[in-house]
Amino acid sequence: MPVSGLPPYDENNIFARILRGEIPCKKVYEDAFALAFLDIAPQAPTHVLVIPKGPYCSFADFSAFASDADIAGFMRAVGKIAKDLGLEAPGYRLLANMGEHSGQEVPHFHVHLFAGRPLGRMIPG
Repeated sequence: MPVSGLPPYDENNIFARILRGEIPCKKVYEDAFALAFLDIAPQAPTHVLVIPKGPYCSFADFSAFASDADIAGFMRAVGKIAKDLGLEAPGYRLLANMGEHSGQEVPHFHVHLFAGRPLGRMIPG
C-alpha cells in the first residue's frame, strides 16, 4: 500500500531497470539489501547512489513498509560502502530526497553519498 499522497511504485523507473540489469551501471557494491553505483552526473568527486533492492518509491514508503531486516541491511550497506571507499576519516554527506519539494527525481528510494572535497554548509544561509 503506498504512503498517502504518493504515487504507487513505478516498475519502469530507471533504478528498477538498473536492478533488473536492463540498464548498466558502474557498480561499487551489492548485497542482498542494496545496490550502490556511481552517479552518471556527479556533484562531488565521489558521488555514489545507494538503492534498496525492494520496490520503495520514497523514504516514507521505505520507512513505513520495509521489513526491519531490510531497513537494517540497507543502513549497514551504506555504512560499509563509506568505510570501504575510505570516506570515514575525511568525512562524507548522505542525502535522501523525499517528494516534489526536495527535488526527488527518481521515484525509487535512494541515498546519495557525497565525498572527496569539503562540502560546505548543507543549505546555504
